[in-house]
Amino acid sequence: MPVEIADLEAMDRCDLLLLWQQLFDCPAPAMLSQPFLRRFIAFELQSRRHGGLSRKVTAKLDKGADQKPRPTPPALKPGGRLLREWNGVTHVVDVIEDGFAWNGHAYRSLSAIAREITGAHWSGPRFFGLIGKAAR
Repeated sequence: MPVEIADLEAMDRCDLLLLWQQLFDCPAPAMLSQPFLRRFIAFELQSRRHGGLSRKVTAKLDKGADQKPRPTPPALKPGGRLLREWNGVTHVVDVIEDGFAWNGHAYRSLSAIAREITGAHWSGPRFFGLIGKAAR
């Protein structure tokens, strides 16, 4: 006799773990709560009965699983100031209305300033510690 979603509420932990084993052909991950087991199993039963996700949604999920979301740097407001020490020199960048000011010159991006300071291509937000590894 197939299990109905309504039957899950009356099942104890042992019954839920046994049902998980039958549905997924593997033991349930350790430390899952009974409410979570019920929800997950209910979703699986419903999905199997009604066909699951569409191919379009499944393809989007598969595509998105390979991509990391791009971190967004915090909003910088005019009057703000960024400091970065590089090779023993402290560089001060001021946030201005149209971009950034460094060493008496205006720049449209932090990356251009980072390139001037280091001589190499850098992500400006990363160089100034706004995102990524330098933001530790």
